Amino acid sequence: MSDPVANLLAILDLEPLERNLYRGLSPQVGWQRVFGGLVISQALVAATRTVDDERRVHSLHGYFLRPGDPSVPIIYQVDRIRDGRSFATRRAIGVQHGEPIFALSCSYQRQETGWSHQPAMPDVPRPDQLPSDVELRQRFIALMPKNIRDYWERERPIELRPVDLTRYVARIPQEPRQYIWIRAAGALPDDPTVHEAVLAYASDMTLLDTTLVAHGKSVFDPDVQAASIDHALWFHAPFKADEWLLYAQESPFTGGARGFARGQIWQNGRLIASVAQEGLVRPRLEKAETEKAETEKPA
Repeated sequence: MSDPVANLLAILDLEPLERNLYRGLSPQVGWQRVFGGLVISQALVAATRTVDDERRVHSLHGYFLRPGDPSVPIIYQVDRIRDGRSFATRRAIGVQHGEPIFALSCSYQRQETGWSHQPAMPDVPRPDQLPSDVELRQRFIALMPKNIRDYWERERPIELRPVDLTRYVARIPQEPRQYIWIRAAGALPDDPTVHEAVLAYASDMTLLDTTLVAHGKSVFDPDVQAASIDHALWFHAPFKADEWLLYAQESPFTGGARGFARGQIWQNGRLIASVAQEGLVRPRLEKAETEKAETEKPA
């Protein structure tokens, strides 16, 4: 059996081609398109390799321009926009088949001290009070729709423990909010840039799905067309991506075939990152047209 964490670390270790130019691969797992979190994390790795070690990434903003093709490498070209005394700015473009598929801007800062405040961490059950992956399969998988069951049974480099499993079992409209504990499914190297890249990878998981909670739908439903449009991530404090992190997600708005979601990521009572994402969420046209044709058939 392959080690999903080792595989993730391998594909995050980009191949340098030339100054400011890197090549990244995708895991060959039968996906029809490259997972958005992978493109975010690889672009971040490319940009970070052009920044001195005294600066840490504090924010990134990315746009998904075209679906990624998992069968061919992604070439990342980094633009060293600015190196100031405190901050550095980078832009990274991911290219496939001669066309840009992803555009990332990110900012880095030397460590400084200053004022500090944060809200209280949500009071939810701890991960050791929730079903593990094995327990989840034994107790709940059989109750889930097949498309959801296939996702939770898939081997992943990120371990997920939802606080409330009714979201995946009872397909009814609920408050558009969910809490999920996440961590790398194995130990990571001590290098903080690795933990930043892994968190960037994980931050794209389950977030867009929050926009459909209020409608009793999921991004895995065959009659739903969903795709990330943009993604923003702010790093607030040091963290360990191979230790439990609480991903608190909410969707204040969905409309116009777009869903907006935001998240807060916590560790040991400390807010370590914030996330925002907008994505395409609309009925799949071919599915809707088929259902319409079926209902219009003469008796």
